[in-house]
Amino acid sequence: AMAGRLAGTGASSPLPRALLLLAVVALFSISFLSLRSLRPAAAPSLPLDEPRRLPLSSPLPASRPSVYHSPEAFAAGYAEMERSFKVYIYPDGDPKTFYQTPRKLTGKYASEGYFFQNIRESRFRTEDPDKADLFFVPISPHKMRGKGTSYENMTMIVKDYVEGLISKYPYWNRTLGADHFFVACHDVGVRAFEGLPFMVKNSIRAVCSPSYNVDFIPHKDVALPQVLQPFALPEGGNDIENRTNLGFWAGHRNSKIRVILARVWENDTELAISNNRINRAIGELVYQKQFYRTKFCICPGGSQVNSARISDSIHYGCVPVILSDYYDLPFNDVLDWRKFAVVLKERDVYELKSILKSISQQEFVALHKSLVQVQKHFVWHSPPVPYDAFHMVMYELWLRHHVIKY
Repeated sequence: AMAGRLAGTGASSPLPRALLLLAVVALFSISFLSLRSLRPAAAPSLPLDEPRRLPLSSPLPASRPSVYHSPEAFAAGYAEMERSFKVYIYPDGDPKTFYQTPRKLTGKYASEGYFFQNIRESRFRTEDPDKADLFFVPISPHKMRGKGTSYENMTMIVKDYVEGLISKYPYWNRTLGADHFFVACHDVGVRAFEGLPFMVKNSIRAVCSPSYNVDFIPHKDVALPQVLQPFALPEGGNDIENRTNLGFWAGHRNSKIRVILARVWENDTELAISNNRINRAIGELVYQKQFYRTKFCICPGGSQVNSARISDSIHYGCVPVILSDYYDLPFNDVLDWRKFAVVLKERDVYELKSILKSISQQEFVALHKSLVQVQKHFVWHSPPVPYDAFHMVMYELWLRHHVIKY
């Protein structure tokens, strides 16, 4: 069936055959790269409160020429996306309830608001649904949550709204929603769609909490970066000589991995680990300034696998150390995360110091330089600018639309 759809796409689309084949290859790469992280070795086999001594191997793979898995495919696909990709936004719904129209694009869920605003002011928007490649369902759980809407009421509001679109327009039934997508950064917001199992199954979900063990489907769904904007200080980078601290984390113990991280390492002399966020009374922007002085910033999962601390680390030039299981990292099928981050499993927390100290200065410099190259992909702008977080999300959507376009 998929082959038939692809063949049909090639016959009716102006896309050159070579670019279409390139997109198909990229889509298979999505599945391959995502499934690699589902290997049995990735699953924690021991309780996290029991230390496990593992044979240490370098967390860094052999050197690659680029931070992108396939620079040529990305460049060609991005250009074609800019040229032809179109999205139709359903106009229905009370803007005060459904549309994210924030006066302030701030907070750890700001990615949701930025996307809603960016898509409206971008060249990708079309007013003609017959020209659309994808259909955006513009209902914002974060907006509703901000108004104090309970989870139960959110679920009913979302269900009524989407079912209204299905009955009013013919587009959903052509693909049972496979060419529709929604965006939700708020973790509770992801659950707001649970009343529509066909939407969870068929539609593309762009979410900030992309975890394999909560129904995230990597070759269909999109991992939305969680970015806490505005950043308090400028980008870090090309400042190797200032980074004299080995590792840093300060935060709330709102997950098992954070509890263990604090318990094992909070008294260490080389890892600056604190089980509480740095109090503002200590000094102005002490927390942010610590990123500038550190080589590796620890990013353990919180209530979800994701954390805005990852984007903070990237922005301030501190190599992020990912400590989350089942996490489909943002833009994972485009970016080679192991070129600019240290990606570990939660069970590696007991060996954290040994792993970081085993990374040579030369390897760290390479990671830092690659990190500077990807900073532009993890920041939102209004209006959007080329290669920023919005365009990277749109590129992910563009990749996926090829297999469901009729």
